[in-house]
Amino acid sequence: MRKRLLLCSSFRGQTGVVLFRRFFDEDGSGPRLATGRLATGRTHEVRTAVYLLVVLTAGAYLPSPLYPDYQQAFGFGDLTMTSIYATFALVSAPALLLFGPASDALGPRTVLRAGVLAAALGSCCFALASGPAWLLVGRAAQGTALGAVTGATSALLVERAANRDRLRASTVASMGFVAGTAAGPLVAGVLAQYAPAPRLSPYLVHLALLAVGWCLVSALPAATSRVSRWRPTRPRIPAGIRVSFTTAAASGFLAWTGAGLFLAVVPVVLGRRAGVENPAITGALLCAVLTCSVLIQPLVTRFGPRLAQLLGLGALLSGLVPLALTGGGSLSVTVIAAVATGVGHGLTYSGAGATIDVVAPERQRAGVTSALYIAFYAGAGLPAVAVGLLTRWHDMATAVSWLGAVAASLVPIVVMALLLADRNRRVSRTEFQARTAATYQSFRESRRFGRFGRRDVPAHQDRFEPADTELTRTGAGVGSVASEPNGVEFEPNGAGSESSRAGLESSSADSELSRSG
Repeated sequence: MRKRLLLCSSFRGQTGVVLFRRFFDEDGSGPRLATGRLATGRTHEVRTAVYLLVVLTAGAYLPSPLYPDYQQAFGFGDLTMTSIYATFALVSAPALLLFGPASDALGPRTVLRAGVLAAALGSCCFALASGPAWLLVGRAAQGTALGAVTGATSALLVERAANRDRLRASTVASMGFVAGTAAGPLVAGVLAQYAPAPRLSPYLVHLALLAVGWCLVSALPAATSRVSRWRPTRPRIPAGIRVSFTTAAASGFLAWTGAGLFLAVVPVVLGRRAGVENPAITGALLCAVLTCSVLIQPLVTRFGPRLAQLLGLGALLSGLVPLALTGGGSLSVTVIAAVATGVGHGLTYSGAGATIDVVAPERQRAGVTSALYIAFYAGAGLPAVAVGLLTRWHDMATAVSWLGAVAASLVPIVVMALLLADRNRRVSRTEFQARTAATYQSFRESRRFGRFGRRDVPAHQDRFEPADTELTRTGAGVGSVASEPNGVEFEPNGAGSESSRAGLESSSADSELSRSG
């Protein structure tokens, strides 16, 4: 078999350091094996992309442990505070669609420079802020910067990799995003507590890191020619994968809802109800959520996308229930809820992404992934705004309890949707083996007419159904092979022995296992 479906989830969930080293050291796949200037150039491009992704993501979440200080200093309400937080998520989604394809038209260096400048503008707005308007502009600039840089860094990581290493490079980008999200609150909390100028020093450090990033970007080669026109990415969901996409988007939405509650409002509630006014403690708590998410993601490879989402939703439920009962007013309970939410976020978020990697057609993967990330960003931002709206009639802790209860009540619904969707897609093992045997027999008969050829099956067709009756013909044409919507083929070796038939059934069973997982 030329490819296996399990390949789509085999690298997702590895730690960022391990994946980064493997990306460079794998035999025949990494930039280190190239010689001369090519090896140095590719290595520099990949390292620059990872560095910028981590630094810009960390900068976007630097304000999270500082919101209570801003609220006290500028005197704005809870709705304004949650709106400031949500501005980043609500701006990042359209920025990703707008600037994602810009790298092909303008070149990665131009787009990355613009992203660094936008991120610097956001940090300057926070460093010089004298009111909530500065914070809103700063969050919008941070969202624009990260939305623009995400597409350009993906171009450097994925498009510079060999075909078989593109999933690995994509996972490096994903882990860099989560690592930056975890590092930002921790660094900001520690600097705000122990460094002078608590509302200034985190952003000065970030500006210094951005200056290093500017130098790295300036060393990138300029674009030689325009590859394509600059057109915004249009989210498109093929009809054949809408059920899988809906369940993945719903589970990812809930995962980021849990993480967003901690990043947006839990520091404020801890200060008001539990008396925790140390930014280092709140920053470490927020870091713990994303750190648990990063550390648990290697298990997604072992569990598979479906089981990972189910287990993640269970862990997410165990984190949302204590948060709903206490409203974030108890530090010990909130720490337990943070760990459970982080575990649930890692399994659910990574499992949802792995599901789309498996089912999305190759030519439509960009649009499907863009639509999925819109759901992720909406989950991170909209619930925080809902908490702010509820604070017009209730205090912050009560609003957090209500929203936590609503999110917890949605978890069983998404679990049932995952189970029903998998049941509808599953093909019985007997029918699966019968179809595989028919495909194998057709292949044997077609060998005498020429080389075993490849033909693509439309994405809406059953993944195990032959494309049409030509598969069973023995006429003058070349034999066909049943193909996955995203180009994964069932390719028997054609040896004609019992061992080849057993190998075909074994590889097909792997494919069925990945679908159920």
